Amino acid sequence: MRNAYLVATREYAENARTKGFWVNLLMFPILLVASVKVPELLQDKAKPVRHFVLLDQSGEFEGAVQKGIDRAHNRKVAGALLKHAQVWSDPKKAPEAPDVDWTQLPADQMGNFDPSQDPLEQFEAMVGQGEIAEAFSDPAAIKAFESVLRASMKPDAPEFSAPRRDYERVELPEGVDPTAPVMEIAKGLKPYLSGGKMPGSDRGLFALVVIPPDAAQRLKRPTDGAMAAKNQQHGADGVQFWSSNLTDQEFREEVQSALDAEVRAREFERRGVDEKTVKEVQQTRIQFASFDPTKAEGDERVSIADTLRKWAPVGFVYLLFVAIFNTVVMLLNNTVEEKSNRIIEVLVSSATPGEIMMGKLMGIAGVGLTMLCAWVLSLLGVLMWFAGPSVQWAGPLLDVIRSSGLLPLFAFYFVGGYLIFAGIFLAVGSLCSTVKEAQNFVGSAIILLMVPLFTMVFVAQEPNGTLATVMSWIPIYTPFVMMNRAAADPPLFELWGTGILMAVTAIGMLWLSGKIFRIGILRTGQPPRLIELLKALRTPSKLQ
Repeated sequence: MRNAYLVATREYAENARTKGFWVNLLMFPILLVASVKVPELLQDKAKPVRHFVLLDQSGEFEGAVQKGIDRAHNRKVAGALLKHAQVWSDPKKAPEAPDVDWTQLPADQMGNFDPSQDPLEQFEAMVGQGEIAEAFSDPAAIKAFESVLRASMKPDAPEFSAPRRDYERVELPEGVDPTAPVMEIAKGLKPYLSGGKMPGSDRGLFALVVIPPDAAQRLKRPTDGAMAAKNQQHGADGVQFWSSNLTDQEFREEVQSALDAEVRAREFERRGVDEKTVKEVQQTRIQFASFDPTKAEGDERVSIADTLRKWAPVGFVYLLFVAIFNTVVMLLNNTVEEKSNRIIEVLVSSATPGEIMMGKLMGIAGVGLTMLCAWVLSLLGVLMWFAGPSVQWAGPLLDVIRSSGLLPLFAFYFVGGYLIFAGIFLAVGSLCSTVKEAQNFVGSAIILLMVPLFTMVFVAQEPNGTLATVMSWIPIYTPFVMMNRAAADPPLFELWGTGILMAVTAIGMLWLSGKIFRIGILRTGQPPRLIELLKALRTPSKLQ
């Protein structure tokens, strides 16, 4: 046992002091933070201002389209102000009515607020419903809203800076006739739409929107679907949107939404229907709440924490896959490298093959557990940092991880999964003389590891279904599937039964691997044939 401990210590030290190991540890928290912050930064900073040309040959819809684009930008400004107020909110500060100067608000917004309530909570609800987008077209109104929200913010909160526009309208270049047919206009703008710089600008043209003269007659109603399809076949395209960027559909949707809103408003007027009344009716909702019958009486209402608790195991399955895959591949590479460099022969002169194998298992397991502990601590630290009103899911997720009992299960299934796959990879490593040779065998094992990932979402949605139950009793999949089912409280029989079967399989796999390890570790050149391996497995260890 002492020799196995010495080998384990050497294996741990050899891997723990490599640069790659520490880079791996440090990269995980960086990736966690980047996954939240980078999309925001890319949206705010990296995404350039897109230029577009809007031509309304009908003379009827230009104002509606521009108003829709402005409204979308105003919603963005309102959301940015809300996030600014949430980030700098003071949880100890509960403003009362005298603390808030409501008279700063525009007169048409005074009736939307209740002076007896927290302005930040009311503003959050109004932004979520899109009720105040129109007010954010005026910079003075933005300042007024910020002044009111400062009653809930820290005294040292910086001033709010409104985000820039994502889309900016430009005039049609000289030489292009705005009254010409659409195809002729598009032909004149193709160089700019294809990446060429616009005159007097350092950027190209993101989009061209052309509204034809008869756009008001090209409406698609539910009652004339066949006619609309016929017109489409004959080239009656209606409004045309030209852009070479086929992945960013946000601006196209804004333009189409603005045109649809204007067309519907005209239809309401034509049919004598009050548009305001229709909108009020459309925004009327029945109160709806979700309840979980498995929760304690009086606490059945489903919260965001309950939803996160059901999906949190999916994240742990990803971590489990990455951790097991990294550690067993590390074990394989070390074994093949020591065999090819004949270091293993030196080790065999001082310890038995069984002690060497046990030492390798313990040493690499220590590396894997160190890596997992660092990842979990990083995850908890990042969630504690982000927890707050601006990242509403961080706090509940942190509470779920702390109180759900997922971490002990995660450690248990990591050890079980590691021992099973370590046995497979150790046997492969002992039979191969080069890493290249080992990679041919590793491919099949990786495919086996990937199967639980393919079924992960389905298992989370049907944690006690037939597929989940069957896969739980397949030992190589037990760690991943049972970890995925952890939040669904699987039957106690399955929890214990699959755990015991996994442990027995791990022991059996290590026993088989030990047999193969003994005959393969010192063998060079041609790997042993299958018949030799079968004979070795049937031969008692003392006679090998």
